[in-house]
Amino acid sequence: MRVAFRLKVRPGKLDEYLEHHTKVWPELLQDLTAAGYRNYSIFNDGNDLFGFFECDDCDAANAAMAKSDANRRWQSFMSSFLEAAPDPEAGPTVMMQEVFRLD
Repeated sequence: MRVAFRLKVRPGKLDEYLEHHTKVWPELLQDLTAAGYRNYSIFNDGNDLFGFFECDDCDAANAAMAKSDANRRWQSFMSSFLEAAPDPEAGPTVMMQEVFRLD
């Protein structure tokens, strides 16, 4: 399954947000991998963020991450950078529908 989502960085917070993503906590990366996330990327266009990942079962991956202490701490930490903070229980804030795909 391929999943895309949107987020928005608060004004004046982009540089710090980008800096933190150059050194994501190893325990969070381990939990994402264990939960089944693959090919996870986040792109920015100014303060607009576009995220993409693949997983076999999105509900199961999100449920696993909801149990992750590292994820809860990371989401809490990131909440000061994002206009609409992600909810670790619900997954990414604004899910996007795939409209075209070329394999």
